[in-house]
This record gives sequence, structure tokens and C-alpha cells, in this order.
Amino acid sequence: MVERLTKCYGRRVGVEALSLRVPEGTMFGFLGPNGSGKTTTIRVLMGFLRPSSGAARVFGLDCCRDGARIKAEVGYLPGDLRLYPWLTCRKAMRLFGRVRGRDLTKAGGDLAEEFGLDPNVRVRAMSRGMRQKLGLVLAFAHQPRLLILDEPTASLDPLMQDKLYGRLRAVVSTGGTVLLSSHTLNEVENLCSRVAILRNGRLVADESLDRLRSQARRKVTIRWRSVEDALRAPPDGVDWTERSAFHWHGVVRSPMTDLLRWVAEQPIDDFTLESPDLAEIFRGYYV
Repeated sequence: MVERLTKCYGRRVGVEALSLRVPEGTMFGFLGPNGSGKTTTIRVLMGFLRPSSGAARVFGLDCCRDGARIKAEVGYLPGDLRLYPWLTCRKAMRLFGRVRGRDLTKAGGDLAEEFGLDPNVRVRAMSRGMRQKLGLVLAFAHQPRLLILDEPTASLDPLMQDKLYGRLRAVVSTGGTVLLSSHTLNEVENLCSRVAILRNGRLVADESLDRLRSQARRKVTIRWRSVEDALRAPPDGVDWTERSAFHWHGVVRSPMTDLLRWVAEQPIDDFTLESPDLAEIFRGYYV
């Protein structure tokens, strides 16, 4: 999708030498803190910005030369959604339908009903959540091959978020592709099979979630039978964060088999290992 992409704003670098491919038919998480380069990359993909160097392609088409052809098959929701104050969902479907050369009236009406959006309310009278729903309707209505969504659940209540998650899963199940940029890491973890992480405009990870978890360190908790048992010498290979009279907590940094052999010989009441969640993995790239 992008190959050695660099975009500079004067002396400031938005993204630098970024190479990234989003596999077709996947839900792909695009992560990074504010200012990391996510929005710059998305705007290049949408043809709103020209690269300073490198290449950006969607469906094998150049994002600058073939922008109109690409946009016909992409549903886009920007993180800073702005809409005409006089627009309603019904008028938007007619307007966007003319632009796209297809009738979006029924599809837009069905989506508005699914998301609980009154099709006749003007944007100026909408809450932030209602405007977000309208943005989603506009992104989905023409049944695009690719969805590029920047913070899609912002201002949505939990029930609407669940409806959106269901629709995104349905898109992928039928062969569509979703590029999902979000600060809500638990939704990325629940939805996406692969993630890319940016830091200061550079790619620091591009892995499946399973592989990221396997590379991350696990948490360990030991509950001892007695105070005397907890006084014994700890094993190597664990960074212990707490060693109290009955409980030890730490993070494993050596092969798990060494710890498991040691635990099997100890008088303990309970032993737990926790896999790190995406939030912990994400923070590990910024400490």
C-alpha cells in the first residue's frame, strides 16, 4: 500500500520511509499516539496529500494520479469529520449518489435506521454522536471494497459501537478490507488480526496480534501457603515488582519452562500467568 513513504511539512517530518501493506480481506489496526503520522498516512492514501517521496497505492492504483478511481471504491471516515450544516442524511444520500453515479437512497435509509439516525435532521441540529453516525452512513452506503476509518467509535454509545463492530466484521467476512485507526486499544484488539504501530513518523511494529503477544512479557502471580514459604529465594528470570508475606507479583523475562519447573517444586496455593493486552504491548513501544 505504501513503500518508503515520506511526507514533510517544511522542516517537520510527518512520516518517514514508511513501508506498509494491508492484506486484502483483513481488519487492520493502525496505531500510534497523536502526532505519530497516522492521519498523514491516511490523507496520502486518500489523495489529499502528495508524498514528498516514496509511493502510495490502493488497489494497485497510484493515490495521486488515480484518486477518483480509488475514491469510488473506498469508504472514508476522517477523525475530524466536518459536514455542511444544512445537510441531512436524506440530502447527503442524494448528493453523494450523484457524485458516485449510483442510487444510494435505499442503502442510506437502511443504514440510518440501523444506526438510529433520523434521516431528516439537519447537521446543525445534530449531536456529535449523530454526526458520527451520518459519517458512518456515508462511508458504508456505496458498499466499498476498502474502509478507512479514523476513530470511528468517537462519540458513539456502547450499543452503537456494538452495531458498528458487527457491520465491520460482516464487511471482512465478505472479502472487504478495513483499515482502522483508533486510540481505543481494546476495540482494536477485539476486531483486528494484525496491527501496525507508528512512533514519530516511523513504523516500529507490523505484526499479527498473536505474534505481538508471543513476543511480549507475561505477568506472574504466586500465592504462598504461609509467611515462611514466602521467605524463600526467588528464581532467576523474573523481575519481581512485589514480594509480600503471601503474594509475589512479577514479569517473566526468561524462558517460561524455567519458571514452571521451579513453581512445580514450591509449596504454593495458587499460580497464575497473564498474557499482556494490547494496551500494555503498545505502551512498551513508548517507554
